[in-house]
Amino acid sequence: MELKLSVEEEELIKEILEEHHRELLMEIARADHREFKHDLRKKEQVLRSVLNKVCAVAPARKAG
Repeated sequence: MELKLSVEEEELIKEILEEHHRELLMEIARADHREFKHDLRKKEQVLRSVLNKVCAVAPARKAG
């Protein structure tokens, strides 16, 4: 899948993902139920993967 975004759109998506990632980490830390915490950790891994991809593309665009 290819998604073309302006630099401004990329920055906004990155900011939103980073904020949600921080909130998710806090939610994981507060979670008591083991299964729920496990599900949150899986979600965090996916979110981190997407965030890493967005961050990898953004510097490449600025350099190019």
